[in-house]
Parts: sequence; C-alpha cells; structure tokens
Amino acid sequence: MTNPILPFGFAAPREIRFGRGVAAEAAPRIAAMGRRLALVHGASGARADWLASGLMAQGVLALRIACGAEPDLPALEAALAQARAAGVDAVAALGGGAAIDMGKALAALIPSVTPPLTHLEVVGEGRPLGVDPLPFAALPTTAGTGAEVTKNAVIGVPEARRKVSLRDARMIPDVVLIDPALADGTPRAVTLASGLDAITQVIEPFLSSRANPLTDALCRAAIPRGLAALARLMQGEDADARDDMAVVALTGGLALANAGLGAVHGLAGPIGGLAPAAPHGAVCGALLPAVMLANAAALYPGHPAVARMQEAEGMVSEALCVEGWAGLADWSRRAGLPGLSAMGVTPADYPALAAAALGSSSMRGNPVPLSQAVLERVLAESA
Repeated sequence: MTNPILPFGFAAPREIRFGRGVAAEAAPRIAAMGRRLALVHGASGARADWLASGLMAQGVLALRIACGAEPDLPALEAALAQARAAGVDAVAALGGGAAIDMGKALAALIPSVTPPLTHLEVVGEGRPLGVDPLPFAALPTTAGTGAEVTKNAVIGVPEARRKVSLRDARMIPDVVLIDPALADGTPRAVTLASGLDAITQVIEPFLSSRANPLTDALCRAAIPRGLAALARLMQGEDADARDDMAVVALTGGLALANAGLGAVHGLAGPIGGLAPAAPHGAVCGALLPAVMLANAAALYPGHPAVARMQEAEGMVSEALCVEGWAGLADWSRRAGLPGLSAMGVTPADYPALAAAALGSSSMRGNPVPLSQAVLERVLAESA
C-alpha cells in the first residue's frame, strides 16, 4: 500500500530555455521586457560585456550593477537607489546565485514604497510584496543554488548576523536561460562547492515532509546524475558533466521551491550570517553528511522517510563508490572541501547557530525534528 497523495501545488518560471547556445537568445528576449534595464553581474564586469553589448544593439539602456559577494542589506539598498534614480523598468542577472539573488531582490523592491525590512523574514516583518515585481530574467553561470527558478532571494543582514530570505511567489523569474557553456572552466573549488549545494538541494526536497510526486520524480533522477557528474568534474573539465550539473541545479531549484529543504539549509543560513565570507555551497557540502546521519538516527521504524533515506544513501554509495553518508564526508574532504572550522565557525558558536537554525523556515521541511543538542553535534561533526 502506498502513502496517500496529499494536495500540492507546483510553481515554476513562465519560460525555461536550456541548452548550449541558448545564451545567444538573451539580448532579444531581455530587450522585449523593458528598455531601461538593471543588469546585475558578478565582480568581473568583463564577463557580462557580451550581454551588455547585445542589449545596446537592441536599443536597451543598461545600468550595470556589480555583485561581487553574496548580497547584504546595505548593498541592496545602494543598488535600489541607483536603479530607481535610473528609472529602471526591468532587471536581468547574469552570474552565480549571489548575482541572481540580488537581481531578484531588485526586481521585487524597485517598485515598492516600503523599505526592505518590511519584507525580510526573521529579522523583518516578512510581509508579502505590496506591488508586483518588475520583469526579471536570469542567466546562471554556475550550477549550484538553483536561484534562477526559486521565489526567494537570500540577503545578509550584518547587524543581525543573519542571512534571511525575501520571499514572494511573484518573485519567480519570468524568463530563465540556462546555457551550461557559461560555466565551462569554473575553478575546481567553486565547482565542488556549488555542485554539493546542487546535490544537497535534490536530496533535502526528496526527504522533505513536504515532498510531492512531481518533486519526487525530479529528485530521483537528479541525485545520481549530480553525484556522477560532480565526480567526473573533480577529475577534469567535462562538457557533458557541466550539462548534467546544470540540469541538477535547475532541478534542485524547482524542487526546493515546491517541497522545501531541511536542516542543512536551516544551519547554513545562520552560518552565512556569522561567517559571510564562507561560500554557501561549501557550508552545505560540509553539513550534508552529518545532517543525514542525524536524520537517519532520529527516524523511528515505520516513518515514511526511512525508505527514502535508505534510497538516497544507496544512490550516494553507488555513484561515488563509498560507504553511505560517512563515505560522502570522506570523499568531499579528499576532493578539497574545507570543514566548518576552516570557514570561521568555532565551537563557541555552536549553541547560537543551532538555536537560530531551529527558527529557520528551512527546518520545517526536515523529515524529523532535531533538537538543539543534536544540531550542535552536527556542527561539531562538520568541523
């Protein structure tokens, strides 16, 4: 007898275009969205010159906004002031998850008459947007966060030492162009960290208490695909593996937007606020094995997630030729992933981080409740 299917919904962008070469479609598609554009890109503006030139040829005036690190509230407020002064009527983001999150936040808040804290979760009021966002297009250049298809933007709030979400169903991008060639040649350490983030984001929704048949179908195929592709990329550049990882990142974004996440991301948010220089993907990769072991230990016989946990662990073992979650931890360290201690997290931080994680929205999807003591042990095991 199978478990009954509970009511669910499924949200996704209006249009997703995937494949090598689709970046060539970007300028005309974005030009159709607005004539005064905010173009958000990473620290190196040179990597966005091709798109800026293409937009100029289409008659689009582009205000270029660099996002060289994960966005925080002061940077967002400064970018908002620039964009409003320029009369921006659409936004596009070309880059990794940080640039895309900045772009999503700008598109959401440029038309708003209320300050960002009105809409930020945890540290603010968490209110829905008062008006519709501007049109927004996303072009990811890394395969990791899946931010190109989600309905939230993660923003650091330095005063609160937290990273929190700006979230609204209307923030899902309108047009998403995923060209895996944009990620070719990504440095190995970035590939590892972003790849483990993408893999975490197909494992956690698969185990989530909010999983549904559509997210199950996506995640079951993506978990082994992502593990195998990442293993190949750790051996050397591989275009087919880049394609596979781009699919997995897309899948993870769709899955988490519709089924939620779990304790890995519940802890990663507070860690990001404490150690803002720590790459989000590396944090998730460091936490994943210990969180999965803690979940497995907390599941009681007959719990609906027991079989899923065994299935996911089996995929890890087979794809990487390791022994389950503990083997994944060893594999990641051998591949060069740092532990939390190398990213600035100390034992003195564990109680506050665990307490903050318990209040995170991501924890609501975890398949089983975990106590603060268990979360502190997870942090210690991930050091």
